[in-house]
Amino acid sequence: MQKKDSWLLPEGIEEVLPENARHLEHLRRKLLDVFACWGYELVIPPMVDFLDSLLTGSGHDLELQTFKLTDQVSGKMLGVRADMTPQVARIAGHNLKHDWPTRLCYVGTILHTLGDNLEKTRSPMQIGAELYGHSGLDSDLEVIQLMLEMLAMSGLVHVHLDLGHVGIYRALSKQAGLSEQQEAELFDVLQRKARTELTELVDGFGLADKHKQIFMTLPKLNGGRETLTRAVELLADSDDAVKQALSDLHFIADKLAERFPDLPVNFDLSELRGYHYHTGVVFAAFVPGVGKEIARGGRYDNIGEFFGRARAATGFSADLKLLARLSVLSEGVAGRERVCAPDSADAQLQEVVRDLRAAGRVVIQQLPGQTGSAEDLGCTAILEKQNQNWVVKPLV
Repeated sequence: MQKKDSWLLPEGIEEVLPENARHLEHLRRKLLDVFACWGYELVIPPMVDFLDSLLTGSGHDLELQTFKLTDQVSGKMLGVRADMTPQVARIAGHNLKHDWPTRLCYVGTILHTLGDNLEKTRSPMQIGAELYGHSGLDSDLEVIQLMLEMLAMSGLVHVHLDLGHVGIYRALSKQAGLSEQQEAELFDVLQRKARTELTELVDGFGLADKHKQIFMTLPKLNGGRETLTRAVELLADSDDAVKQALSDLHFIADKLAERFPDLPVNFDLSELRGYHYHTGVVFAAFVPGVGKEIARGGRYDNIGEFFGRARAATGFSADLKLLARLSVLSEGVAGRERVCAPDSADAQLQEVVRDLRAAGRVVIQQLPGQTGSAEDLGCTAILEKQNQNWVVKPLV
């Protein structure tokens, strides 16, 4: 007897049905081919890993998102991956000990303990690319371009790019003499864009007026290219780390303007995505109608130190399921020809079926006594015998 509601899935856990699965798989293959053309090699990390490896350099947020369990073999704590990036960093740092730049890509399901406010899913399919072993801005530029190429090949239009640099806030906090606790409190308020709280908090820190003014103005440094000009003026008395970060953003912006003159670029110097994880330039892609980023990334140098080899690193990731839902790439997938073959042991028919399948065509052979016509099976053509030969005949 069927148990009541036995068909239900846990909240935020989805199954993908045939039509959407075809589209998702087609997009997966297409994007991995794009990565391969750029020299990014595919790796497949395990679904379950030691907890300390999964949380390396990731901060508190990822720990809260990770399902935990005890390994019955080793007695150690394991986790179900909530982000594949630390695993890929381990592969690059421990297994692929190249002195030259290493380019890796990956795709696979991850699991979160909670969905976010907009995307309720707890089982995204993460796809991404990482570049290790080069600390220059040209590698940041390469991964941004590859991310934009991924979105273009997904059929997405009207993409907007957000650029920031976590080094600015980190250097300003150090220059102002903030304690670790004060830095964390201020970070939280800046992320929530809570300006009233920001005023009260900064007043309570007892900072010099110039530092107080900088932190109060930081959330306003948000907009087009003119934002960088305002930032240079406002932060003129800041240390070299801040000036270098602004220079880095100028370089990236100039190169993107040359290569993508129609790409809208927004700068937000108080946006600190992955602050505890990233070390330099951070970026995110948005499209109209979606209230969150559809892809994000940035620089995260030295994460490989935990695995025995610190290397410069930059990369990006996205949810392939989200890209597939937004994509207009379904043409040629759902409309692919499906040929229905009759239930017959005819040797010539079996040979024709094998040849069609070998050529990449879809052939569905009827089973003895089955119900359902060729149309019910979603077929657009049938195999029919004409003049002693089996031929494909379109269904009218």
